[in-house]
Amino acid sequence: MRNDFSIFVGTAGIGGAGIWCSSTGGESWVVPKGSRDENDCCALVSDPRRPGVIYAGLSNGVYRSDDGGIHFYRLESPLNAFGVWSLAIDPVDPDIVFAGCRPGAIFRTRDGGERWEKCPAEFIEEGVFGGPARVLQIVVDASNHQIVWAGVEADGIRLSTDGGNSWSDVSVGLTDLDIHGLAISPGMPNMVFASADLEIFTTQDSGQSWNALAVRERFVPANCRQIAVKTDDPNVIFVALGGDDNSVSGVVQRSKDRGESWEELTFPVAPNTPIWNFAMNETDPDLIICSTHYGQVFVSYDAGDVWHKVRQEFSEIRALAWAPN
Repeated sequence: MRNDFSIFVGTAGIGGAGIWCSSTGGESWVVPKGSRDENDCCALVSDPRRPGVIYAGLSNGVYRSDDGGIHFYRLESPLNAFGVWSLAIDPVDPDIVFAGCRPGAIFRTRDGGERWEKCPAEFIEEGVFGGPARVLQIVVDASNHQIVWAGVEADGIRLSTDGGNSWSDVSVGLTDLDIHGLAISPGMPNMVFASADLEIFTTQDSGQSWNALAVRERFVPANCRQIAVKTDDPNVIFVALGGDDNSVSGVVQRSKDRGESWEELTFPVAPNTPIWNFAMNETDPDLIICSTHYGQVFVSYDAGDVWHKVRQEFSEIRALAWAPN
């Protein structure tokens, strides 16, 4: 087992909320200094060009670490009044960071978190589940960093083509607006994948039209959570699956041909709940980490062929990231 990387886990729930960090590849764990306020952590992102820089989205704003997770400090900003559910670092300018929130909002910083501005993106005030909308995923296109996508729970997809200055709703054609994940597969043209509650959609024309992959006929179970593209191979796609939130089944499906065919991956023990999160880092494209809804973390060193379970288990896991030491 390797131990030359750090894993970051964001947790939620009474007595177990906050950030956990392992600088030994999952062998031992600590709660970083500065994060001991027992707020839910729903978003984590590491900067592959600056391995020591980690951002965390908590239920009371955005936190940042500059020393690889040893210490975190809160970035005082308007975000302190929001729950932060997604974070994305601009692949060209790492000082630009986007934060997706609950209630529905998107914020942007251009100076590494010193100052934040609210972007002019509009969302429904209350989703079909009875609460405010949540921006669950933000992704920035590495081939054109002016293109930014946002997936919203129960409110579809938003798109910016000018770096976040303006946003449009590109949900027309989606038969399921409960968006849980977004991922960009680079190519000619780019293909964008959107995972919804019971469907995966793709677009190759910037959201003007969407194609459904009919996952209910292909996956068992078919409830989709996060979706991810291997950082060095746009053909390799991973989908996190399970039953509903309280089910005791979890699955990862992998495609090596951009979603044309799929294979179910094998774990050393049966996942105890749906798989919710992936963590990838372009510094090592084959090192992939995933987690279940309730507490299990699995690591693969060969892009999903073989998985190893981390001994430590947690409460509800909402976010996952890793960075080289």
